Amino acid sequence: MRHIRRIFDLEVEEAESLIKRGLELKKRVKSGIPHRPLTGKILALIFEKPSTRTRVSFEAAMLKLGGETIFLSARDLQLARGEPLKDTARVLSRYVDGIVVRTFGQEVVDELAAYASVPIINGLSDKFHPCQVLSDLMTVVETGRRLEDLKVAWVGDGNNMANSWLEAAALFGFELRLACPEGYDPDEDVFSEARKHAKKPILLTRDPVEAVKGADVINTDVWASMGQEAEAAERRQIFQPYQVNQELLQHAAPGAIVLHCLPAHRGEEITEEVLEGPQSVVWEQSENKMWLHAAVLEYLLA
Repeated sequence: MRHIRRIFDLEVEEAESLIKRGLELKKRVKSGIPHRPLTGKILALIFEKPSTRTRVSFEAAMLKLGGETIFLSARDLQLARGEPLKDTARVLSRYVDGIVVRTFGQEVVDELAAYASVPIINGLSDKFHPCQVLSDLMTVVETGRRLEDLKVAWVGDGNNMANSWLEAAALFGFELRLACPEGYDPDEDVFSEARKHAKKPILLTRDPVEAVKGADVINTDVWASMGQEAEAAERRQIFQPYQVNQELLQHAAPGAIVLHCLPAHRGEEITEEVLEGPQSVVWEQSENKMWLHAAVLEYLLA
């Protein structure tokens, strides 16, 4: 059974095909050509964490391709009352054709995948956010850039997004430089595995300028992720030198683009000027999440 728990679940040819297909579906559906390969299919969305973009983009993608969705929050399931994950996985597999899970623990994604007989798609965990990074790369390709030629900078927290960017850099063969404060590095095992498979340099630095210098793509995310609200004030102080602002962008390559997976805290990890500026492709990036998800659903469920 094919699952997407993390980017390393994919071969490079598969990942490239998903990006290409996402762009094709975007053009096709927007042109009004009917394409409903998922008619009669049902997608379950198990979300322990609230979501705007991930939920709506998966639901919209499924509907555009002719399928239907069932949304299940934590309180809708017996998991909260102690039912084993393996039982939930096996039962839901009898009812639906695929499951998207958005959860705190990566172990939840992995256990569902171990026992489900339908595809499991990671819609976000504390460790990885694979479909988000694939849709980000779709946006980069849409600007005319070749992935293998990229120099990508990650500025900020070494969170689930940073972990998935590490795997993407190793898989596609582009250069990646991460600037994170001490104590907020990406997962050590993910970093080591990515460097082991990398074809281009992967660098971890404390200096945002070093990370951004000559970069084609500058990427950031919130300083305090969901579940870290109690640390927000402390993190704002620690991460202040890691703000993506106009001064930092001056060190990037000419014509560099800025990504942010949203939601954005203007004035914290990114300034209003940059987010709304000419180098930002954030709104196209947000739309492309739906089209990449459509490609994933077509690939796994059709």
